[in-house]
Amino acid sequence: MAIFAALVAAVVAALSRHKKAGAGDIKLIGQIATVEAPLAPEGTIIVHGELWRAKSDNGSVVLSHAQVRVVGFKDFLALVERCD
Repeated sequence: MAIFAALVAAVVAALSRHKKAGAGDIKLIGQIATVEAPLAPEGTIIVHGELWRAKSDNGSVVLSHAQVRVVGFKDFLALVERCD
């Protein structure tokens, strides 16, 4: 019985993460994020406490800790522009 409960819990957790990733991207457009791993042109950003793969919209290098704005998404990859 314990194994069945653990399996159900794992499935529910996996489905909730999938829904979060699928619905959250549109709400993030226009939000300010911080570059975690340099965008050269791809790296990672933190926006609303979540880590996302990201790419500079013009292909430029953006260093860690820089502020960027989310301008779109392509296949769960955030497209960002540098905030100056």
